[in-house]
Amino acid sequence: MKKSKEKFTKRLTESAIMLALTVILSYLKLLDLPYGGSITLCSMLPTVFIAYRHGMLWGFGVGIANGILQLLMGLSSLSYATSALAAVAIIFLDYIFAFAITGFGGMFKGKFKNQTSELVLGVGLVCVLRYIFHFISGCTVWAGLSIPTYDAAVYSLAYNATYMLPELIIAVAGCAYLSGAVDFSAEKLARVSKESMPKSQFYLKAVGSLGALAAFIADVLLIAPHLQNAETGDFDITGISAVNFGTVGLVTLGGLVWFGVFYFIYYKKQKTN
Repeated sequence: MKKSKEKFTKRLTESAIMLALTVILSYLKLLDLPYGGSITLCSMLPTVFIAYRHGMLWGFGVGIANGILQLLMGLSSLSYATSALAAVAIIFLDYIFAFAITGFGGMFKGKFKNQTSELVLGVGLVCVLRYIFHFISGCTVWAGLSIPTYDAAVYSLAYNATYMLPELIIAVAGCAYLSGAVDFSAEKLARVSKESMPKSQFYLKAVGSLGALAAFIADVLLIAPHLQNAETGDFDITGISAVNFGTVGLVTLGGLVWFGVFYFIYYKKQKTN
């Protein structure tokens, strides 16, 4: 009984610390879009790590707590709701559901031979699911408000991609780096030994991460100019229709593939040493 209580207390303490870190990272925004959504510095990773360490069910609980905290920080968004039903939809689609899914971050634990592969796939899945919830919210609740009523689905798909694609790239790169430095499966968090890492492996990780960063910068350069009104200089969401999302998607995919290939080679080399 005492050990069980100590284990619960430890989980609760870790979760509280990671939630606090998530809130801090949520304020470290690389880009903050005026109609909602932002590119943060890996703000989803702390809760994903908790889900990976303590299981999906616990991760869903921590994700819901994170969603509530994010809601409290973004209460002003409810003022745009046109009805009580719309307000409820915003609460659940943009906050509770969108962040509860971080529990899926631990879905692949034990499915592969190294934690980096498991965590990267988990983070990727979480980002995709979050994007889906924001997309549904955009083409329903926000249609006619921040998103034009006509072609609402297309605009929601494009608008939410402007921050979720870079968020995905940054989260995956950050996850891969941290999972190569910290053993998240250990009872107590511990550093992964780097003493015997050859320089060639270090360069493989560095080049792979730089590829992901380059893809993120390219995405911003492809999208950002179209979101500014040429005459007034103000943010203009209708400019999204001029963005070539086929190219954006290929650049993002290329960055992820580049990153994946170099890290695959890295872990193959690490395994043979």
